[in-house]
Amino acid sequence: MNDQMTKYANLEKIMEPKSVAVIGASEKPGKVGNAIMQNYVDVGFQGKLYPVNNNGIDKIMGFKVYKSILDVKSEIDLAVISVPAEIVPKVMEECGKAKAKGIVIVSGGFSEVGNTGIQEKVVSISKKYNIPVIGPNCLGVMDPRARNDTLFLPTFKIDRPKIGGVSFVSQSGSVGSSILDLISSEGFGLARFISYGNAAVVDEVDLLNYLSKDKYTNVIVYYIEGVKRGREFVELAKTATKLKPVVILKGGVTPSGVNAAHSHTASLAGSAQAYEAVFRQFGFVEAETLEDLLYFAKIFDTQPFATGNRIAIITNGGGHGVLATDALYKNGLVLPELSKSTQKELRKSMPPIVNIRLPLDIGGDAGEQRFVAALEALSKDPNVDAIMSITLFQTPGADEKVASSIVEFGSRKEKPLVVVSTGSTYTRSHTNLIESSGVPVYDSPDQAARALAALIKYSRYRKGMIT
Repeated sequence: MNDQMTKYANLEKIMEPKSVAVIGASEKPGKVGNAIMQNYVDVGFQGKLYPVNNNGIDKIMGFKVYKSILDVKSEIDLAVISVPAEIVPKVMEECGKAKAKGIVIVSGGFSEVGNTGIQEKVVSISKKYNIPVIGPNCLGVMDPRARNDTLFLPTFKIDRPKIGGVSFVSQSGSVGSSILDLISSEGFGLARFISYGNAAVVDEVDLLNYLSKDKYTNVIVYYIEGVKRGREFVELAKTATKLKPVVILKGGVTPSGVNAAHSHTASLAGSAQAYEAVFRQFGFVEAETLEDLLYFAKIFDTQPFATGNRIAIITNGGGHGVLATDALYKNGLVLPELSKSTQKELRKSMPPIVNIRLPLDIGGDAGEQRFVAALEALSKDPNVDAIMSITLFQTPGADEKVASSIVEFGSRKEKPLVVVSTGSTYTRSHTNLIESSGVPVYDSPDQAARALAALIKYSRYRKGMIT
């Protein structure tokens, strides 16, 4: 791995700063610099916060205002720049002289709109002072553990996710913000969020290198529109995907999409077929939709690996069992034949009306005892690689005891377990409990089957069973 490839591998000062200068901080609501300041206050940033504004303001949100970052005599870990593009090079020079450890440029108006000259100056100054730069034209970074939040999107508009093990990298700020908002309502948490925009300095290679070694990141989720250093990206992927799952959604897979990507972030989107070939060869988990990013992230973050594709279905709704069976086979998964010992065990615990075969319909009146008996028996069956439990809380027997039994069983992590549960208020009150314990819940059998297929495919890659 060459020096260029590892130059910006250490981004700790950007992700976990102890001191932040917000250049372009504003006292006016609605301004980007105001939103960034407010976010740091709202998330409870514990470090030093230095608003920088040369308009003669004394204080912003109770913090002393500095005319220049050079007036701050303390050490600066991170400088967040939100001033017009034409001023950015001058501000960056001052950041370099102030020995800032890292920079995030949220400002737009660079190569994405044809102003390549200004962006080249950004790159030149970064090299001159050896400062890693995220952006320009981005949301920047968020680290809930460090209470670091450069996003200029107010906390009352976008919920912030809880602390967790999934790191999300997005070339697009809008895609990133949408996914962040959705993650906060899912059952998994966030380790790092990085919106990197034009990738003038720190790019996909640097971020993959950093996150693949990050102790807080269990799963890496990527939205990309293009890769500038394709060869280095492929070289790094060979090792990164052996360390952690990397779920990736490629934007710009049609000719029109390629053009849109270029006008959006000045990205070289390239051939969709070429990207797909690389992703498959080097173990990336390919997502086709934004929903896939969520479905896949939460199963990878919570469930053990499984190399077999034999899925046992438990259901308390017959029709859902049929739909789940279809979903399995559409995604390359199969229903196994239960072992004789499992059939005998289930026969003891199930009423006569229950057919002991998969999908296992335990009846619309099934309660805690039947769910527990089914889960216990199937988990011990050598013919079963993973379990899909369709749990419909609208039925008479499904209640908080059923939810608690799934939580208890799921905590053992003997085999991958996913839950399918469709419904509204009452259902969500129970599925929230299940997901908060680390068992992924999906709205439909198809979502669950896609996630299981992704987990199994990656598990096989890690075990060297496929290339």
